Amino acid sequence: MDISLSDKRNGTQIEPTSVHGILWLQTHFESEHWESISNGLVRIPPKDAERLGEDAKKAGLNVNFINSLTQLDKI
Repeated sequence: MDISLSDKRNGTQIEPTSVHGILWLQTHFESEHWESISNGLVRIPPKDAERLGEDAKKAGLNVNFINSLTQLDKI
């Protein structure tokens, strides 16, 4: 896996998980955001994350989409 995209309450977290993922993300974001991205501290709107993931897959990267999970109490 090169990039992990995880649904959160206030957006989709981008987390590069390989050097290829980091390098690819650097071509899509301005340099002032690279450190935050490489540390998994960036969240973007879900629709943008979907487009970013599709673009990364077309470039040959392995992208993992993680949907948010909610645990429900059993009645």
